Amino acid sequence: MLRHLLTTVRHRTIHPHRCYRSASYKHPKNPTPPAPPKPPKAPQKPQSFTFHDVTWEDPYSWMSSLQDKVAMRHMDIYMEQEEKYTEAVMSDTERLQTKLQSEMASRLNFDLSTPPLRWGPWLYYRRVEEGKQYPVLCRRLVSLNEEFISNKSPGAGFDFNSGKRIEQKLIDYNQEAERFGGYAYEELSEISPDHKFLAYTMYDKDNDFFKLSVRNLNSGALCSKPHASHVSNLAWVKDGHALLYVITNENKRPYRIYCSMIGSTDEDVLLHEEQDENVYVNIRHTKDFHFVTVNTFSPTSSKVFLINAADPFSGLKLVWESEGIVHCILEHHQGYLYLFTDAAKDGQMVDGHYLLRCPVNSPFNPKTWENVFLDDQDLIIEDVDFSNSHLVLITRKGRDFGICSVALPLPVGKRAVHLRELQPNFLPLPKHVCKISPGPNYDYYSTIMRFTISSPVMPDAVVDYDLSNGKWNIIQQQNMLHERTRILYGTALSSSIAEKSTNVKLSAMNDVKSEDDNLWNDLSEFYACEHYDVSSHDGAMVPLTIVYSRKNRKVNQSPGVLHGHGAYGEVLDKRWQSELKSLLDRGWVVGYADVRGGGGGGRKWHHDGRRTKKENSIRDYISCAKYLVEKEIVQENKLAGWGYSAGGLLVASAINFCPELFRAAVLKVPFLDATNTLLYPILPLTAVDYEDFGYPGDIEDFHAIRKYSPYDNIQKDVLYPAVLVSSSFNTRFGVWEAAKWVARVREQTIYDPKHPILLNLMTDIVEENRYLQCKESALETAFLVKAMES
Repeated sequence: MLRHLLTTVRHRTIHPHRCYRSASYKHPKNPTPPAPPKPPKAPQKPQSFTFHDVTWEDPYSWMSSLQDKVAMRHMDIYMEQEEKYTEAVMSDTERLQTKLQSEMASRLNFDLSTPPLRWGPWLYYRRVEEGKQYPVLCRRLVSLNEEFISNKSPGAGFDFNSGKRIEQKLIDYNQEAERFGGYAYEELSEISPDHKFLAYTMYDKDNDFFKLSVRNLNSGALCSKPHASHVSNLAWVKDGHALLYVITNENKRPYRIYCSMIGSTDEDVLLHEEQDENVYVNIRHTKDFHFVTVNTFSPTSSKVFLINAADPFSGLKLVWESEGIVHCILEHHQGYLYLFTDAAKDGQMVDGHYLLRCPVNSPFNPKTWENVFLDDQDLIIEDVDFSNSHLVLITRKGRDFGICSVALPLPVGKRAVHLRELQPNFLPLPKHVCKISPGPNYDYYSTIMRFTISSPVMPDAVVDYDLSNGKWNIIQQQNMLHERTRILYGTALSSSIAEKSTNVKLSAMNDVKSEDDNLWNDLSEFYACEHYDVSSHDGAMVPLTIVYSRKNRKVNQSPGVLHGHGAYGEVLDKRWQSELKSLLDRGWVVGYADVRGGGGGGRKWHHDGRRTKKENSIRDYISCAKYLVEKEIVQENKLAGWGYSAGGLLVASAINFCPELFRAAVLKVPFLDATNTLLYPILPLTAVDYEDFGYPGDIEDFHAIRKYSPYDNIQKDVLYPAVLVSSSFNTRFGVWEAAKWVARVREQTIYDPKHPILLNLMTDIVEENRYLQCKESALETAFLVKAMES
């Protein structure tokens, strides 16, 4: 290029007359840029609705008329127009999308196998065979593992004594996909306690239900029965000779429990049925397989029953009852029942969970249940897990998480005690832990328990803790830093690391530090994680977490994206997500607002953001968004919102309140049409949905819904931010909600091609294809980058 430029200059110097002629030469005018594409206009068919003396019109209600063939033909045409419009608007980002997709795909974890999980004499794992889309479920004997297995190729290994391969393939999900119309989506999977059978449910896409199958693990053949459909729960009884399962009705309400004798030709026996449309049924076996617990819950009550696993036909025994919907997990240990619950105490609502105990043979009486631990306002028990020898508690003190173990059995006949009196053994954790997930821990008699440790600045680490001696082992963690070679995957730690991690016994959670932070693939030296407490509209302090690149962030000039959810009492997912690295490395700030309605702040935090108090969630999110801008963490006019499902409602409502606060937003399978969906559900909703978003039959709830519903509160003649809405027909909050909201925003707000409102139709969510997920993430990221640069 430089040589060509010099040649041109010399040429003009030698021929001055050419320079003279060029002086009078008129350059052609710059071509007029093409007009921006115009968004499609959805047909309007106004329809009036009246409820609680309130009347409103919905010109796009026809989009949800799934049984109307004419309406659905119009919908198909409209969806095609939306697809073409999105492609046209995003056409100038094709190269960026390709680059982003390549970046994200390169970060995918290419593990050949899941970490082998020991249960009894077997190691169970899933692995992917070359060129196959779906994994294979396999097992191998523990006794042969070290001698014959290659960790890089889990299927390798040969038993020369028997002349057979030592790996046993249990299910090839590629073959299951052939049975179920090209999809292999497994919902439940339970191996019998004698390791002879596997019960599992696969999604039947054509019929929209989960189908139960039982496979003989020795022969590999499917059992002749049961072959039930609409199955929502499973539990093995009679040492693996019988299976209990729950089926749902036409409204997808779990309501019947059946027992099927494996190998018998007898009809499956109905054990229990809940005829009340408001009551939902759930079953699970205790970890020692002595009992099956039956949980029934409705808006008015929660109950726990026991079924004797040795005699499932002996009936259900009521062991616990509480008012309202509460969380109840029941376990059995050496003649005692342990109940982990957040039910009210003495008629007073409690803010967190607590652990109760009573003898298994006691007659049912609330007074027979005794507290295990004295209340400690500073130390919150988030979760528990049991083995034959230890009780493990996941704890939280402020923002700091911990894992500790207590030897079993607990002292009998004593009053409730402080946790510290039982000399808990706290285990080491990395920095900035935001979530600890126990399991799967199937082996009740093992001293080793598995946990997944999550952080905003560290890829998830799967860790095995030996509770008998405090030794620990990171068995799987993705290595995002290629200069580090430590990828601990199904292998023992080096002797030096093992020495450092032995005999870890600490008395206070605040003292727990990993002796060598480099044991973890921690990215905190490259990506900063900071925590703030933001004052909301009513003085409530809302936790705000931000992550940014130490190298690429520009102070006061960074664009940012704020995540939010705020529903069901669920803690916002703040785990490290490799696709966000593309934004972080481009100088973005990624924020997480733990608003009311979500989890992490106790039951009151959840209740203060639901039903008539749902507006608190929205105002909390807005307060966090304003804080980012006012404190110059994110540059003004460079903030985007991001919400998934119920989080889509949160972000869309925040846009309605303060459209000028956001430059862009991504709403993924969002809940946007709250009034109509809660009043006239097209797809069945659960009691939990109404508990969170409100019962329209209650007049106060109804008016609250009308006030926060994103579809019903779009501001007129106001400039909205650019919004990308992604949805699919195969979601609980269907594509019609997204399409209606998009059409109404375009109709009522100011149109600006630099602030497009786009609708993206995603692939079916049942298709677990990580490359398609990369494609979706690349589109969303390119949209945000384009919106900030426009």
